[in-house]
Amino acid sequence: MKINPAVKKKFQKEVWNFYKHHRRDLPWRRTHNPYEVFVSEVMLQQTQVTRVVPKYASFLKRFPNFSVLARASSREVLEEWQGMGYNRRALALKKAAEVVVKRHKGKLPRTIEELSLLPGIGKATAGAILAYAFEIPVPFIETNIRRTFIYFFFPRARKVKDENIMEVIGARIDKRRPREWYYAVVDFGAWLGKSRENPNRKSAHYRKQPPFKGSLRELRGAIVKALLDKKEISLSILVRSLPAPKTKIEDAVEALLREGFLIKKGGKIRMV
Repeated sequence: MKINPAVKKKFQKEVWNFYKHHRRDLPWRRTHNPYEVFVSEVMLQQTQVTRVVPKYASFLKRFPNFSVLARASSREVLEEWQGMGYNRRALALKKAAEVVVKRHKGKLPRTIEELSLLPGIGKATAGAILAYAFEIPVPFIETNIRRTFIYFFFPRARKVKDENIMEVIGARIDKRRPREWYYAVVDFGAWLGKSRENPNRKSAHYRKQPPFKGSLRELRGAIVKALLDKKEISLSILVRSLPAPKTKIEDAVEALLREGFLIKKGGKIRMV
């Protein structure tokens, strides 16, 4: 894709200027520790920054490195994760720590391919970890980066594909300081996300997230919380304690059993 030199210049100038005056001081930006960066990136998957900030410090205090996290029980990890949503990410994070300790001697891999093999880590998260933890200039895309590039390079387009955006991202990486450059692009995109004309609506991958209230996600979270509050519980008591149809609760419990969150023994359900 050919890019007008004037657009390139405007892009760099506006993004850096915005960052100079409006950069966000976030706790994970104050560290180069690979484990701490890794935790932050998993937490930020599908979760707002305002919800991650208060949890980040307490999670690191309880699980300060891969070894401690790998040895922790699923129950302990889920207890600390409460309030973040998407509990499967917490279990994936613990399993990833186990893999890092067992296969990589506690050292986080430094390639997209190896990172992408870790539970819960896709290519986008792997790219972010490489840029933020190791200053490796690899192209990756997430919601705020997508907004920024659509705004500057696809202003009149519709149904913009990520593969086209990635082509431009790869050509515009600041190879001398990729970490700071991505922070600038992300902060600009976060600002754009607050506008009426959210550029991501032009993305071919845009999907409006359904409301949390009354969703299956909310029910799953309520079940996990109930089992964190008690050592074990019968399905009948669980059904009576939750404001949802019996069949919906039973389906959610079955899914959690299949996914390894819960185990069933002697008619009782408990956390793994």
